[in-house]
Amino acid sequence: MRLSRYFLPVLKENPSEAQIVSHRLMLRAGMIKQQAAGIYSWLPLGLKVLKRIEQIVHEEQARAGHIPLLMPTLQPADLWRESGRYDDYGEEMLRVTDRHKREMLYGPTNEEMITDIFRGNVNSYKDLPLTLYQIQWKFRDEIRPRFGVMRGREFLMKDGYNFDLTKEDALHAYNRHLVSYLRTYERMGLQAIPMRADSGPIGGEDTHEFLVLADTGESEVFYDSEITDLRFGDRAIDYDDPAACRAVLEEFTSRYARTDETHDEAVFNQIPEERRRSARGIEVGQIFYFGTKYSEPMGATVVGPDGARVPVHMGSHGIGVSRLLGAIIEASHDERGIIWPEGVTPFHVGLVNLKQGDASTDSACAAIEAELQARGIEVLYHDRDERAGAKFATMDLIGLPWRITVGPRGLANNVVELTSRRTGESVEMSPQDAVARVAEVYAPVFAQSWPAGR
Repeated sequence: MRLSRYFLPVLKENPSEAQIVSHRLMLRAGMIKQQAAGIYSWLPLGLKVLKRIEQIVHEEQARAGHIPLLMPTLQPADLWRESGRYDDYGEEMLRVTDRHKREMLYGPTNEEMITDIFRGNVNSYKDLPLTLYQIQWKFRDEIRPRFGVMRGREFLMKDGYNFDLTKEDALHAYNRHLVSYLRTYERMGLQAIPMRADSGPIGGEDTHEFLVLADTGESEVFYDSEITDLRFGDRAIDYDDPAACRAVLEEFTSRYARTDETHDEAVFNQIPEERRRSARGIEVGQIFYFGTKYSEPMGATVVGPDGARVPVHMGSHGIGVSRLLGAIIEASHDERGIIWPEGVTPFHVGLVNLKQGDASTDSACAAIEAELQARGIEVLYHDRDERAGAKFATMDLIGLPWRITVGPRGLANNVVELTSRRTGESVEMSPQDAVARVAEVYAPVFAQSWPAGR
């Protein structure tokens, strides 16, 4: 993509309304535009990152055997009355009435609707286990929407729901989701720590939140420092193997890690003092097991092996897709701007022409752009007629992980400059070697896609 043909409305100054780093940088980098309190338009650069994150979520859900669908944003109030939550949810629920005076609501979550879909279509235990999920826009009327996409009113969320015959089966689904979430977050360059948490208005016996450590987090967290050394990596897991999934859950939850709602000071103090940590955390996902909380009042039953009808055991599992952009930026930035991990960057590499209009640099940049694109690498080519300092400042602000700089002086010696945004290290090499190096960096990123290597 040529920058001269792209829509990238960057800001030179920090917006006065932005209180945290991610909000400030997303506005400055031309990723979002506020339309109302907590409601944003997603501009091209922001949308590209959003789609990258969404794709990773879809791929890891497919890897775990989960099935996508899409439910409407507006829901009938009667469904929520069946579950008993309509009057309990509070003022965060946006309630509306249509032209026929039917009570509706803009969905903050979808437990009721998915249960309605299930009960109307599944009758036998032979159709279980079943996990359905969606990635959909939600609305919660926050009292004080702030912090950009970290605490907005309209947000994009992955929400999934499992249906199982027994509690044992449902807990396997719980563990399976924990494994898939660990893979998902690591592919985004994040360490999201599963922490015992309060279930809140969704309810349930078991719940873990996934939190990214950051000074701007809304939750106080307490944890054993050993947990920050754990990585899921590229290990292969059979999602149909309960023991394998259980082993991963035990590995990542056996050390103390809790939010302030479930913190137990006595248990925490049993950890050696040098390993006790407290910090702030950003919630980016949550998994719940809530048994028959919704299936019983809403009649979501199946015929069991003995011929008797039984309510199914359920759980739900969420990932804050739009919130993840803010979390990634909070965890990965410096004084110059964003530093995108390779897995979610809007463009894989930036290409800077130091002398726009010069025949040699224009020709070299066009050749490098074509070669990178032929290898499946997306390029943002800064081809505007601007000073070098302004070009570098824009590239640093938007945070592409790698930059290739082409100038007439270097080309005279058949070299360009390859720069890592994260380390700041620059190396001179031939254009061919620079292309090969960028392709080498992204090879393992592309290989993580599902199906593998697609």
